[in-house]
Amino acid sequence: MSKKKLKKVVKELKGASKMHAGQAKKIDSILKQSPMLKKLSAGCKAAARRKFDVYPSAYANMWASAQGRKGKC
Repeated sequence: MSKKKLKKVVKELKGASKMHAGQAKKIDSILKQSPMLKKLSAGCKAAARRKFDVYPSAYANMWASAQGRKGKC
């Protein structure tokens, strides 16, 4: 699910009831903490462009995100 769709669900749940508002808070906190939803830094993108012939590609994005998690770019 995309971040935009999840935010829409959170907004709808907050208006539903107390139980759903609690669920919405949990989902919202996960969205803020998730490293999978963070954008790639410009440095990581540039490094991927230098390393791979084709960018953007699945392999290049995977490599760039791994390097970003390691703190190498």
